[in-house]
Amino acid sequence: MENAEKYITVINEDGNEELHEILFTFDSDEFEKSYVLYYPVGAEEDENEEIEIHASAYVQNEEGEEGSLQPIETDEEWDLIEEMLNTFLAEEEE
Repeated sequence: MENAEKYITVINEDGNEELHEILFTFDSDEFEKSYVLYYPVGAEEDENEEIEIHASAYVQNEEGEEGSLQPIETDEEWDLIEEMLNTFLAEEEE
């Protein structure tokens, strides 16, 4: 797992740009995809509120420039993401 302190801009369903912080990224040989888990910037400031973590598949453009986020397509992928997130959170607690 790669822990990154980077940001991405996501277009919401209203067409507005929202800045999100990347929690971590990882690659899956099983699904031959890269995944990114991220949350809205500022969400970590309110300790009483639960942070909504988003997950997407990440596809790098061939030119090596910015890539694109793709929806998670299968329950098996969601199971893998949940397992990776639980592992990440357990490591962060230590």
